[in-house]
Amino acid sequence: MKIIARARSDFKEKFGIPRQSGLVPQTRARIVFEPEYRNPDALRGIDGYSHLWLIWSFSKAEREGWSPTVRPPRLGGNTRMGVFATRSPFRPNAIGLSCVTLEEIHLHTPDGPVLVVGGADLLDGTPIYDIKPYLPHIDSHPEARGGFAAEKANYALKVDFPEALLKTIDADKRDAILGVLAGDPRPSYQHDPARVYGVRYAHYNVKFTVADGTLTVCDVEEL
Repeated sequence: MKIIARARSDFKEKFGIPRQSGLVPQTRARIVFEPEYRNPDALRGIDGYSHLWLIWSFSKAEREGWSPTVRPPRLGGNTRMGVFATRSPFRPNAIGLSCVTLEEIHLHTPDGPVLVVGGADLLDGTPIYDIKPYLPHIDSHPEARGGFAAEKANYALKVDFPEALLKTIDADKRDAILGVLAGDPRPSYQHDPARVYGVRYAHYNVKFTVADGTLTVCDVEEL
């Protein structure tokens, strides 16, 4: 398997990354190809698609050996499920799959051809193995069952982000940060209302508490 590209995103650490692609459509990532693959011809026709599949590596979750069961965070971290019934990063092969929107195509940049994608759930620097077009007439199955994951599909927190603090965030980053916070970045087994958490996004560290279904931002640090 060869790394063909790397994702450049505003997520500088794993904490806070949306649990699935598409959950926060406002997030953006740049797909920057490795020198060997910086050929515009490889992207000929890609502008005809609105969505792409990215096949990539959980580069920060690789470990020796594997377990047949894992503990999905959305089940509280205490219930075990079969690894192949989850999208856990801890798998025999640490391979991830994301469906993203194709927002922009830049064929001639100092880094060669670059794709800008939306709804990305990728850590900055994530290695990408392949890019494939999403085909709605084949890939979309509205009648499909979602298993235990569907039980939490609409879960979201109310976000209380004081206006004075929100204005310290670059305007083009605000919606993405609000979406990340609404998705509840905390592990599901943590419920201490007095605990202060911090999410790094772009060049900000957003600090918050969570109580009674409301996430309250208490500080924003510029990094």
